[in-house]
Amino acid sequence: MNIANLLKVAIDAILRNKTRTLLTILGVVIGISSVIAMVSLGQSSQQSITEQVSSTGTNMIMIMNANQRRGGVNMGSSNAQSLSISDAEVIEKQATYISMVSPLVSASGQIVCGNNNAQGSLQGGSVDLLEIRKLTLAAGTNFSTEDIAKYSKVCVIGQTVVNNLFPEVSDATEVIGKDIRFKGIPLKVIGVLESKGNNSMGQDQDDVIIAPYTTVQKRFLGTNYLQMIYCSAVSEEYADDAVREVSLLLRENHRLSYEQNDDFEVRTQAEMLSMMNSMTSTLTILLAAIASISLVVGGIGIMNIMYVTVTERTKEIGLRMAIGARGKDILLQFLIESAILSLVGGVIGIILGLLLSYAGSLALDMPFVVSYTAIALSFLVCAATGIFFGWYPAKKAANMDPITALRYE
Repeated sequence: MNIANLLKVAIDAILRNKTRTLLTILGVVIGISSVIAMVSLGQSSQQSITEQVSSTGTNMIMIMNANQRRGGVNMGSSNAQSLSISDAEVIEKQATYISMVSPLVSASGQIVCGNNNAQGSLQGGSVDLLEIRKLTLAAGTNFSTEDIAKYSKVCVIGQTVVNNLFPEVSDATEVIGKDIRFKGIPLKVIGVLESKGNNSMGQDQDDVIIAPYTTVQKRFLGTNYLQMIYCSAVSEEYADDAVREVSLLLRENHRLSYEQNDDFEVRTQAEMLSMMNSMTSTLTILLAAIASISLVVGGIGIMNIMYVTVTERTKEIGLRMAIGARGKDILLQFLIESAILSLVGGVIGIILGLLLSYAGSLALDMPFVVSYTAIALSFLVCAATGIFFGWYPAKKAANMDPITALRYE
């Protein structure tokens, strides 16, 4: 019996029991669609993270206070005071791989304007902070070096702050020149930032007020140390050189001996991107592995149905053998039936998985990414599932004694 006849017989046998066929392929559909959706959404999140990190500048370098340890206990870095203005000045003057530097301090509190108020944060930086973080102004101007020297009570605000404090305003230029109060101290709005939306961690990047760092230090915090220092490498390719140079300059400025550990941490956007992508990849693999369990269940369902099919068609198998069908023809016939069930379920599962991933991308506001590798692997898995789980029932059918099969009731 040739392949064409075997295909016709297999398709006829499958179509004779439509409901059973539908229920059989359902497990494969669920398994394949789950895997496709998980992999596609994982790649979508990776692309979203990459785009967001790139929008803040891949050559950005962040210098933070190192975690403190007391009595062998990690006390964290929130209370550390190892970074100072002199550190930022040393980097700005001596680092050859750094193009811009900005100290950073921040405070949290109540923001008030008239009858409107909201909880928010005030960040203090230099005139370069906006450029380093790739923030652009939609209206107004940035503060100046003179504002920094005079601790001027001026600020630049994000779109979320505008919406919270000036809900009646439709044009950002109308906000310029107005006063807001942070912790009871007035600040004049001189600029409004363009909207950037949420970052990869779900934080609202527009819910921010930026003022001169000296203003935040002297008028709100009463401190002279820094929480962070933002730097921008001359280019992305020199980011690693910039990190090494900054580390050496800070160790020298902090008078650390060779045996002492750094009391600061230097991180690049590329490192953060690599770490976040690694976490996303691990999570995607884990979710795909969990989803693939349903594919195994679907394969077991195929094996179970093929056993039932072999039992139901015992007389048919005996008759085919009696008129000359060979064992390998019977084996191939049932393997084809099993493979068809698996592949049909796989095709439907791939389409459903793509639809689910597209819907998930829209719901999560992420780019839609089609994983062609996952689709190709799904086809291979479907074929392998049909052959693997259909082999034993098909082998059982091929090894039947025709006389015994014909006598089967």
